[in-house]
Amino acid sequence: MHTIKTICVCGAGTMGSGIAQVTALAGYTTIQFDLSAAMLEKSRAAIEKNLQWLSEKGKIDADTVGQTMGRLVFTNAVTDCVADLVIEAIVEKQEAKVDLFNQLAQANRPDTIFATNTSSIAVSAIAAAVPHAERVAGMHFFNPAPLMKLVEVIHTGKTDPGVIDTLTRLAASLGKTAVVCKDAPGFIVNRVARHYYLEAMKLVEEGHADIPTVDAVMEASGFKMGPFKLMDLIGMDINYGVSQIVWEALGKPERLTPSPLQQQKVAAGELGRKTGKGFYEY
Repeated sequence: MHTIKTICVCGAGTMGSGIAQVTALAGYTTIQFDLSAAMLEKSRAAIEKNLQWLSEKGKIDADTVGQTMGRLVFTNAVTDCVADLVIEAIVEKQEAKVDLFNQLAQANRPDTIFATNTSSIAVSAIAAAVPHAERVAGMHFFNPAPLMKLVEVIHTGKTDPGVIDTLTRLAASLGKTAVVCKDAPGFIVNRVARHYYLEAMKLVEEGHADIPTVDAVMEASGFKMGPFKLMDLIGMDINYGVSQIVWEALGKPERLTPSPLQQQKVAAGELGRKTGKGFYEY
C-alpha cells in the first residue's frame, strides 16, 4: 500500500487539465507539467473557471475554490515533477510516454507510481521500457475527466498488486468508480466501443442513414450522446488513432477496420469541437 499525497499530472491538454482539477479538488497537492507555458496558462485559467462555475452552482463554496487553486503548481521543468504518483496524459505515442517516464524516473524515488492515461497503447510495452516495471500501471480516465465517473485501472501482469490497490483506492477518493482489467488492446471500454463508432460510420458510408439520424436514434435508445457527437467531443484524431491501434493489435480483423470517413476528417484537419468542425460545425 502506497501513501499518495502529491500527484504530478503530465500534459496540460483537455484531459490532463481535467485530471489535475479532479486531484486538486480532492485534496491532493497537484503538480501540472507541460513543456508549453501557454498550455499551462490555458489549463490554469480553465480549472479556475470550472471551479468558479461549481461555486456559482452551489456545488462547492468559495473557500474551496481558493484552496483547490492553492494546491496546484504549474511547471514546465521536469525537475519539479517529484511526486508519489505520476499520471501522464500526453500525446498518444508510445515513444513519447516512455521517454517522459524515463526522464521522471531520474527525479523520483524507485517506488513512485507511474500511471499512463493511454486509451489504447499496451501498458506492458511502456512498462517494459521503464525502470522498476512493477510500479507502472494504466489509469485511464474518460473525457471530460471532472464529470465522467469511470476509471480503468490496468495491470500488466508484472504490476505490483499494491500499486493496483493504491490506484483503485485513489480513484474512489476522487469520487470515481474504478474497474480493474488486464492489459489488452482497447482495455474494456474502447474495445467494446469500437463497434458503436465503426458501425455508425458504416451506416452513413453505405447510405442507409445520415449523421443526425444515427445520433438521434441512439440517443432515443438511451445513449447520452450519439456516436458522431461523441467522436467530435473526443477528437477525431484521438478516436481514429485508437481504432488504428486496436485493429492492428488484434491482427487487423475486417470487423474493426478503421473508417475511411473518419480518416478523411483527420486528413482534412476536421477534428471535432477542438477545431470547430468535425461531423458537425461548432
